[in-house]
Amino acid sequence: MPPSVVASRLQPFGTTIFAEMSALAAELGAINLGQGFPDSDGPREVLDVAIESINGGLNQYPPGMGMQVLREAIAQHQQRFYGVSYNCDTEVLVTAGATEAIAGALLGLLEPGDEVIVFEPMYDSYQACIAMAGAVSVPILLEPPMYRPNMDAFEAAITTRTKILLINSPHNPTGMLLTREEQEHIVRIAEQHNLIIVSDEVYEHLVFDGQRHVSIAEIPQARNRSIVISSGGKTFHTTGWKVGWAVGPAHLIAAVRSAKQFLTYVNAAPFQPAIARGLLMPDEYFTQLAKNLEDRRNQLCDVLSESGFQYFRPQATYFVTADIRSMQANGDGREFCQRLAHEAGVVAIPNVVFYTPQNAHSGRHLVRFAFCKQEKVIAQAAQRLRNWAQ
Repeated sequence: MPPSVVASRLQPFGTTIFAEMSALAAELGAINLGQGFPDSDGPREVLDVAIESINGGLNQYPPGMGMQVLREAIAQHQQRFYGVSYNCDTEVLVTAGATEAIAGALLGLLEPGDEVIVFEPMYDSYQACIAMAGAVSVPILLEPPMYRPNMDAFEAAITTRTKILLINSPHNPTGMLLTREEQEHIVRIAEQHNLIIVSDEVYEHLVFDGQRHVSIAEIPQARNRSIVISSGGKTFHTTGWKVGWAVGPAHLIAAVRSAKQFLTYVNAAPFQPAIARGLLMPDEYFTQLAKNLEDRRNQLCDVLSESGFQYFRPQATYFVTADIRSMQANGDGREFCQRLAHEAGVVAIPNVVFYTPQNAHSGRHLVRFAFCKQEKVIAQAAQRLRNWAQ
């Protein structure tokens, strides 16, 4: 066996679990409740703008910061929903999805040895991007059933090497939604220690039960030390377009762009005007989007309960986390997901991949199901799970 040629800082991460489990779903003809992508198209008016853009010849490199029409729409969106004003020429950057915005922020701001405070479990790209920057992840464990952050632990984790507070709300994979009080506490910590906040808010419009997402930049003291990241993929069912953005003060956005220009350079020319159209959709679109997903959440939670799972009802996002120990004697989530795919024809994601090695035991017995699917698909998965659980 030849030695690995993968750089040592990336060897711990391997192939993403999403690619692995989606390939297994295709191989087995299983229903994929693993990877978080919708199985229906977004609004017709958004899709039509993309088609018109392609047919109209908008197929070459867009400007480095992103097209003016999209940057203006992003700035209007932030003002409309959060009351925060951004200069679309210097404080808005279009990226290849939120994942590139996160990578750009971390690669553009971190020096080797810097520390990043991050909630755990966490979206799997966080650890990899921090490692690529030569920096160190410092996880703050979120524990079921409520997954609320321990703010004393958060504050105690700050050292002289801490540079970034990487927060994610609405939170993937738990569906936790930070309260205004928790966010204000985080901002006070950032002020006290002169830290940068990178806030992943990609699920901003997928919030349930009459609650409202609060952008970190709504807190006045956070505005000039925060990079807020989101994308159009989740909101407009266009995950394959990879159109995201970062907004923040000009000096921080310049740092993100310094890395972004050497990652994808630019991206998604014909899709940028289409996402701009989406961001200007009426309020009813965003309200109905959340309501439809809330219905799917309830549908999936009912199924999990009937099938014998203990689950944790999310406040937001696409995902429900379940404890499989009553169904898998050894509590091995990876083994359970393989078994579920082969025996029930339903794919989930083992949550252990969202944890650092030192805290892997906390996620070993948990799995994540996605409910961003059509009602009939969840109903089919429900029948398979019921039959399997009998």
